Amino acid sequence: MRRLLLAALLPLGCSSGPAGDPAAPPDLDAPDLAPVSPLVVARPYDVRVPPGYDGTKPTPLLVLLHGYGATGFLQEAYFGIDPIVDQLGWLFVAPDGTVDSMQHRFWNATDACCDFDHTGVDDVAYLTAVIDDVAAHYHVDPKRVYLAGHSNGGYMAHRMACDRADRIAAIVALAGDNWKDVSKCKPSAPVAVLQVHGDADTEVPYGGDLTSPSAMSSILSWVTLDGCRPAADGSSPNLDLDATVAGAETSILTWSGCRPGGAAELWTMDKVGHLPNFKQPDWPQDFTAWLAAHPKP
Repeated sequence: MRRLLLAALLPLGCSSGPAGDPAAPPDLDAPDLAPVSPLVVARPYDVRVPPGYDGTKPTPLLVLLHGYGATGFLQEAYFGIDPIVDQLGWLFVAPDGTVDSMQHRFWNATDACCDFDHTGVDDVAYLTAVIDDVAAHYHVDPKRVYLAGHSNGGYMAHRMACDRADRIAAIVALAGDNWKDVSKCKPSAPVAVLQVHGDADTEVPYGGDLTSPSAMSSILSWVTLDGCRPAADGSSPNLDLDATVAGAETSILTWSGCRPGGAAELWTMDKVGHLPNFKQPDWPQDFTAWLAAHPKP
């Protein structure tokens, strides 16, 4: 939610993230005066609080990361996520990246994407501060902090899994890949990773290019990092996620035998490009169900 819509949306369970907001239901386990990171002060975010939120119970948190040139507000609308997180009873945030010289919002994710101006903005620190700030005001379950991202946001989800594996249980990356130089990905613990990509994507090619790894190499990097068995299982039934492609177009490859907390899965959308025409509510229900099945041990 954009801050200008916050007052109107508060009855639906939304509240502002920064500390000191009287509209935020208190986390009963948090200190009375939770510290606020300067990063959050400089780049505020909003929290969607599910109906019936109970501050005595640990609650999952989903962080949605927008694509290059988009915003958190646009990304949540495209994914159709609001009613799903309300049904699940999850806390939800969709923060914004910073603005580059082309007036596009971006995340400084990996060597492949997307700090084109070489600003060096530390989005790992910023997103960690957002997670910390939500946890200071709400009873966030540390074993169920999830990230989902599209395109540049998918790259950023991979980056967070690489750098903050201690905090992130699972990620979903749609049309966004891991580091091109995978040696830069050094997770401190296993992370569950779902890679989703259309094989007709021309913006972030499914098969990779000179600057970006392929969808397969991205998930295989996590097969190695999570200690999974090298052979994939393709026996799961296809999913029907895209409304413009006839039939169940999305095939599934799963790697098993991963270390506790790890998982690796690739969903390939046949004949689908960079902006799938997602069926609602199938897409958000399917990827959030996958996340929910992969908490930290």
